[in-house]
Amino acid sequence: FSLENTDPRMRGRGIQLLSQVLLQCYSLLQEKEVLHLVLFYESRLQDHHLVIPSVLQGLRALSMCEVLSPGLAVSVLKAIFQEVHVQSLLQLDRHTVYSIITNFMSTREEELKGLGADFTFGFIQVMDGEKDPRNLLVAFQIVRDLIAKDYALGPFVEELFEVTSCYFPVDFTPPPNDPHGIQREDLILSLRAVLASTPQFAEFLLPLLIEKLDSELQSAKLDSLQTLTACCAIYGQKELQEFLPSLWSSLHREVFQTASEKIETECLAALHALSACLSRSVLSSDSEDVLDSFISSILQDCRHHLCEPDMKLVWPSAKLLQAAAGASLCTYHSITRSVLPLLLEQYTKHTQSSQRRTILEMLLGFLELQQKWGHVEEDESTLLSLQAPICSVVFSALTDPSVQLQLVGIKALTVLGSLQGFLSSSDLELVVDHLIRLTLHEEDSQSSEAAMEAAGSLAPTYPKVFSGRMVPRLEKELQSGRAGKVESYHNHHSLEQRCLQALAAMSTHTSIVRETVPVLLQHLQKVQKGTEARNTQAVVSVCQSLHRVALQCQQDAEGCWYFHQTVVPCLLAMAVQAAMQESTHTLLGKALLEEEVLAAMIPVISAATTHLSPELAAQSVSHVVPLFLDGEVSFLPQNSFPCSFQPFGDGECLEAQRRLVALLMAFVCSLPRDVAIPQQEWLLRELLALSCSCNCPFTATTAAKCFAGLVNKHPAGQQLDEILQLAVNRMEPSLAQGPRRMQALTLLLWVTKALVLRYHPLSSCLTDKLLGLLGDTELGPAAADGFSLLMAESPDVLHKGCHADVRIMFRQRFFTDNVPKLVQGFHGAGPDVKANYLKGLSHVLNHLPKPVLLTELPTLLSLLLEALSCSDRVVQLSTLNCLHPLLLEAPQIMSLHVDTLVTKFLNLTCSPTMAVRIAALRCAHALTSLPTTVLLPYKGRVIRALAKPLDDKKRLVRKEAVAARGEW
Repeated sequence: FSLENTDPRMRGRGIQLLSQVLLQCYSLLQEKEVLHLVLFYESRLQDHHLVIPSVLQGLRALSMCEVLSPGLAVSVLKAIFQEVHVQSLLQLDRHTVYSIITNFMSTREEELKGLGADFTFGFIQVMDGEKDPRNLLVAFQIVRDLIAKDYALGPFVEELFEVTSCYFPVDFTPPPNDPHGIQREDLILSLRAVLASTPQFAEFLLPLLIEKLDSELQSAKLDSLQTLTACCAIYGQKELQEFLPSLWSSLHREVFQTASEKIETECLAALHALSACLSRSVLSSDSEDVLDSFISSILQDCRHHLCEPDMKLVWPSAKLLQAAAGASLCTYHSITRSVLPLLLEQYTKHTQSSQRRTILEMLLGFLELQQKWGHVEEDESTLLSLQAPICSVVFSALTDPSVQLQLVGIKALTVLGSLQGFLSSSDLELVVDHLIRLTLHEEDSQSSEAAMEAAGSLAPTYPKVFSGRMVPRLEKELQSGRAGKVESYHNHHSLEQRCLQALAAMSTHTSIVRETVPVLLQHLQKVQKGTEARNTQAVVSVCQSLHRVALQCQQDAEGCWYFHQTVVPCLLAMAVQAAMQESTHTLLGKALLEEEVLAAMIPVISAATTHLSPELAAQSVSHVVPLFLDGEVSFLPQNSFPCSFQPFGDGECLEAQRRLVALLMAFVCSLPRDVAIPQQEWLLRELLALSCSCNCPFTATTAAKCFAGLVNKHPAGQQLDEILQLAVNRMEPSLAQGPRRMQALTLLLWVTKALVLRYHPLSSCLTDKLLGLLGDTELGPAAADGFSLLMAESPDVLHKGCHADVRIMFRQRFFTDNVPKLVQGFHGAGPDVKANYLKGLSHVLNHLPKPVLLTELPTLLSLLLEALSCSDRVVQLSTLNCLHPLLLEAPQIMSLHVDTLVTKFLNLTCSPTMAVRIAALRCAHALTSLPTTVLLPYKGRVIRALAKPLDDKKRLVRKEAVAARGEW
């Protein structure tokens, strides 16, 4: 009845109902049913305009039918093109038309191509005048498909270009709170993909781009440059030739005149793309003249600026030349042939170090481009013909008094060394000599460190030269015992330390590692024999160098294993020797037992172990664990010790030996998870006993960390449950009372962390014990600080780098499970322990991912504000650090509490603790991100209050005060 009703509104409702049904069940229709429905809907396209939207919805449903008969897709589109004035429809109905076209293009491509250019023309009519960004994204995709799938454009290329290019450059600002989420960048990229999709648009697009480049609008210039760069990927010299003079004129004008770094960058990218495009055309045709002419224009307009005395346009010219030279080997040779001799001449001509540095930096830019092409070809390369003057210039820079010129010279030296075949053997020897001189004797630390890095870069390319020339020289300096200060070296680093750093820096090749490691170990044996503070620092310096070598070896299996089997036994042997001498009251080697030294040895052993293959790790663990459990020292070098090694034995005389559990921790906690540890249950029991009974805090803590590291990786099952129950039984009595409550808390913290990371069921029970301790007047503050340990990344154990079992989002889970308990505990706690709950909460929040924190902010903010009133400086600092990012990322929520925030931040700017004053000033600064209308009532008060920290005795506080007050 409705479909035949004379009232168009009633007919529309009937068709709307039918269309809604079809959208739900189009996949169930038979071929004949689809045919009849298509014919019906086509006829309705001639109906009243009120009916058309519902008709289009029905056709959209039918366009998704797989049983659509051949020819019907063409029939439907012809009917739409002829009967519907699309741009007079509402946005949703226009989108429906685009959806119908998209559906048919994806399923009936060959049929539509049978329409020839008529299909393209029909679509142009449909799209012409479209303004809605939602529809434009779909329309641009259809145009891309028309071109990419090779639909016939016929005589309508220009019309298709016009109907899309009218939106260029895109001028669109999304409305506030736009639910569709379409950004200006989405439209820009979609339109650019259309404009840069076919060379057929070139004759229309390039004049448009040149026109927009000459506009005053920066966004139009940027869009034009990026579009030009995209077009060069598919254009050839035929499309570009006519427009090259105008394009070059616009590009070089912009680079010379613009104050915008973005525009300069895009201009250089466009010039690079143009040069690359012309270079590709040379390879495929006889069009070399076009490229030569273009390069000649660049040289003509830029080269003479390199010779100007005031050097004003030197850098813009150099950047343009380098952008073109980097496009291909052909353009590189053409430009360097003309420019490099000129630069070398200018370097000699100028005498000021600043001018020479500028020229050498330009030369360096061209040298770096040669790296792209690899080996230097003898027949074409300008570099080889200029080898002597280039080396002379670079070597002269290395001896110049100017540090800045030296640094550029070192960079150039590194690049020259990377060009295979460029440096002769005599040049290489000179290079190494310069690096040695700069490393050891240059007063400025920047040059010394840069020389070390250069040695590390070049050593893998020339291992024999560095092994044979640099290593012996550094070894000789170390053996000479000249550990005095480098003359006038204001950082007071010793020559000895520079030697150690240089040996580590150059250990970037296995053959060199085999030379440097013995030198470092020999020096370690020499300096560890003593008790002075200087010996301790010297041992730490050697360990730091060994750690760097270990890290550099990790990606090379051979080097990693050599380092491990050479260094780890040697370190263990020296430490065991020192511990036994301590037990027998001998002073030799005491430096190795200092906490600072053991802490420096831990990362060496850890880095040497983490990247071992399971087979080699198993081989090593079979020696190291028996050393600590059985005193088996046979695998150690120089293993004649005065007494037995019993680190888990009883007696005060073994205290020094027990300290070496730190080295056991570094080893076993860095092993891959699938490596079986011999006698593991016995080892765990010994570690547990040591962590609870040892009087030395350092030893007890490392034993607890080692125990936790092993528990974290231990396979689930009865054995793990038994050892954890044993640990709980040992901890509970000690936590309750006695002299070792702090050791028991340390063990509780590390075991809890080990279990929290792997989502072990017992972790919640242990966390509850920790929460209970927050109410303890003696252990409460330490327990509160323990929440930071639970949430933070541990540097030596229980992190992914040492193969720990770390589940994703463990922090979020810990937050969800325990923050409500912290809040509840705070409200129920007495005034003397409330601060412990606030401290624990602030530690958890400080390590929580910001998106999670933002979602919970409304419920926690009042508690955070209360934490600012706490007298505990740690609580204040932690809370301020937590609030700072929230002020920037959640201004609307924070605005509700602006009065309290202003008052508390200003009060804390007078804190006796410098770190708190700095953090409070940063938060006061961050307050300016809140809405201006919220801040204006407080402006005068804040500016007056921030005048006082301007006179603070600490420079860092004054710096933050200036920034915050200026912003207010």
